[in-house]
Amino acid sequence: MLEMGTGAPLKGARLNRVREFLAVRGLRMGDDAEYTVCLFDEREELVGTGSLSANVLKYIAVAEDVQGEGACAKIVSELVSFAYRQGRAHLFVFTKPQNEKQFRALGFYPIVSTEEAMLLENDRRGLSTFLNSLPRGNGGVVGAAVVNCNPFTLGHAYLLETAAGMVDWLHVFVLSENRSHFDAQERYLLVREGTKRLKNVFVHRSADYLISSATFPTYFMKESADSAAINADLDILLFAERIAPALNITKRFVGTEPFCAVTRAYNERMKAVLPKYGIELVEIERKDGISASEVRRLMAAGDMEGVRRLVPECTYEYLYGGR
Repeated sequence: MLEMGTGAPLKGARLNRVREFLAVRGLRMGDDAEYTVCLFDEREELVGTGSLSANVLKYIAVAEDVQGEGACAKIVSELVSFAYRQGRAHLFVFTKPQNEKQFRALGFYPIVSTEEAMLLENDRRGLSTFLNSLPRGNGGVVGAAVVNCNPFTLGHAYLLETAAGMVDWLHVFVLSENRSHFDAQERYLLVREGTKRLKNVFVHRSADYLISSATFPTYFMKESADSAAINADLDILLFAERIAPALNITKRFVGTEPFCAVTRAYNERMKAVLPKYGIELVEIERKDGISASEVRRLMAAGDMEGVRRLVPECTYEYLYGGR
């Protein structure tokens, strides 16, 4: 009889015990688990575990001697129940490709896979529905940019205007993850307002399919992440294999990155991967070294004039109401 224990989140000796259990099975547990399920046998030995981070089920493993006893299903069921209680209905599973059959049986469907990892979601048509909902142009060269804009600066405006001038249609995806100083709705509306005069630009919310907790959680842990060890392949392949073909995207635009090592490493990886799928990565020189982090620093210092020099009118009006 397996007994269940939970923690939100785990700490101390219990956390170390789970990490050791996972390490033996080739899994490294990060610091993002907010709710963890543990299964114990009659000897109180840890025989299974799994965690939830945002809307992603991950770090799921069971000991060999309890496989086939419904241990994995029990863990997943508890994690899903907890997520639903938190109002999170659209869920993802991050696991090894060899576990695909097991998670299909639990109601999850594959989206993208690398040799080391697979991403599944609990909506058979989730990605297709998202892609079909996006407006698009009629023919010509199509490009894309994925931005956070925390907040929207003159640097972002320059990047998107330059990119729009190089294609017939430009899709701009604004990150939907709420882990920034400005929330997703604020950032989306500022980008839409700041690009409305560019008639060949479509501004979209990224939903969970581009640089999210599901596809690339390291992006949101820049301060502690090791840029040499990031693995963004799931995010990049999801764009290259599923999103770009659906929208006929052949160019992806990024700004040069002198400040953030994680973003720079991500861009370098895109350079290596995207051409294999017929997608050109176009780097545009950052305008005057402008960064959103500098804008936030000036805001915190109360330097309105400093902020005014770095942001377009729509952002300044939003921040200060014309003061």
